[in-house]
Amino acid sequence: MSIPVLDIPVKKIENSRINELNPANIQFGKHYSDHMLIARYEDGEWKQPEIVPFSNLSLSPATTFMHYGQAIFEGVKAYKDPNGDPVIFRPYDNLKRMNISAERMAMPSVPEEIFIGGMKQLVDLDRDWVPSGEGTSLYIRPFMVAVDEFIGVKPAEKFLFMIITSPAGPYYSKPVSIYVHDKYVRAFPGGIGYTKAAGNYGMSMYPMFQVRKMGYDQILWTDGFEHKYVQEIGTMNVFFVIGDKIITPNITETILAGITRDSTITLLREQGWTVEERPLSIDEIEAAYKEGQLREAFGTGTAASVAPIARLTYHDDEMVLPPLEEWKVANWLKDELAAIRYARKEDTHGWIFRV
Repeated sequence: MSIPVLDIPVKKIENSRINELNPANIQFGKHYSDHMLIARYEDGEWKQPEIVPFSNLSLSPATTFMHYGQAIFEGVKAYKDPNGDPVIFRPYDNLKRMNISAERMAMPSVPEEIFIGGMKQLVDLDRDWVPSGEGTSLYIRPFMVAVDEFIGVKPAEKFLFMIITSPAGPYYSKPVSIYVHDKYVRAFPGGIGYTKAAGNYGMSMYPMFQVRKMGYDQILWTDGFEHKYVQEIGTMNVFFVIGDKIITPNITETILAGITRDSTITLLREQGWTVEERPLSIDEIEAAYKEGQLREAFGTGTAASVAPIARLTYHDDEMVLPPLEEWKVANWLKDELAAIRYARKEDTHGWIFRV
């Protein structure tokens, strides 16, 4: 797929920090690559972007996003193909979703030549930072924040768009334990639950802190009205294998349209499985568990890929899933997604973007 050409000036780092990275022990979000992309929006237009060494920013204490949360982001991943070249998984879908978030947050759309073209140039420049081990990747974080120097509640006029990258290992090293929350709420209709706005994640920190003290890894959110229809798990969409069907909550304005979720549904349906996108209550899940019909449960997301769920707890009821080696759907899906992402098999969907 061709993209508009944008010659982005580059200021290269004098000495690479790549020797600080231990390829045998890559922790998610701990190390950052040598360079980053910066683009500024002011006077109603995007200015010339640039790629510079990864470094701290200098901002006024009155910078808008620090006070009013006008901030959005995306999550993308690059992988090494069998020839050692970087490939990026579905970046155009991330661009589309970022601009949906931007519209809702009264921010400017990011042009394709900056988002895709800049990402391509940045990943190519730092291609040595893309790890090659199984389960590893280069996590790509595009984000945009409002940078007016103004204390006052109004849509900003100046914005900063950036892309940073980080070598990543597995997000979860083992199947996760989930607490089903019916007190705190992630999103309401009319809100910003369908966007990747920073506030969606900030509001989750206190409930997350509480459930981790209880011994759980993540929260399965329920709806804000009846507190019984399941929504998302932390940073992931969620799937349940009940009997011979795979069920996931349908996309609404309270649920993020996950790109890995969409890939999952496509691949499973092509494989012949029945996938239902519909409202799913915790009562239905509990009933399926008691009847021995809850076969598997897993989350999907860019960071986590496919995250098996070992147990679900709702009030005092604990649902323990069968051993992972018995699972058919999630295990096949994880291998299939990996084969496509690492370009080990033919990409029949146009998902792979070659750097």
